Amino acid sequence: MSRKYKFHDHQLPHFVSFATVRWLDLFTRRIYFTVVIDSLDYCIENKGLILNAWCIMTNHVHLIIRSDTNQLQNVMRDMKKFTAKKLINTISDHAQESRREILLKVFRRAGKANSNNTTFQVWQQHNHPVELSTNEMISQRLEYLHMNPVKAGFVDQPQDWLFSSAKQYAGSKGFLELELAV
Repeated sequence: MSRKYKFHDHQLPHFVSFATVRWLDLFTRRIYFTVVIDSLDYCIENKGLILNAWCIMTNHVHLIIRSDTNQLQNVMRDMKKFTAKKLINTISDHAQESRREILLKVFRRAGKANSNNTTFQVWQQHNHPVELSTNEMISQRLEYLHMNPVKAGFVDQPQDWLFSSAKQYAGSKGFLELELAV
């Protein structure tokens, strides 16, 4: 990871983005979104992750996170490692996955090309964390994160995207426990 992109004060909110290798559109089936959602839930329950906002797109994830107890780089490392393994297993076992061979081939090639991996690589290695030290920065990132599915043309309103925290910011129940940021 570049020196420019580091977690500093883990108790402050950080905007984090990470993408699949080659920006591959992996998240086209609900079962794959669920892997990431379940992992975030686990990190909230067991690793001290405080989730302020989230959005899963077809090939990347945006989060606003912090922790009162653990180093965010460790939480992110563990979450990405776990989700990568779980996603590979899910792809391999999913009987209706028409892209199975191509997905596994891309992830296998990426893994072989990276000395940090033994077999597969699902995620790009960097997270690009940005510390959000003001309410204005938090508001800007919240809008960017929640507007992503709208700008991509998937929905007309942010709260209509099932795989984000926008509905919670609009007052409805969501998949994950949140600490609203603003």
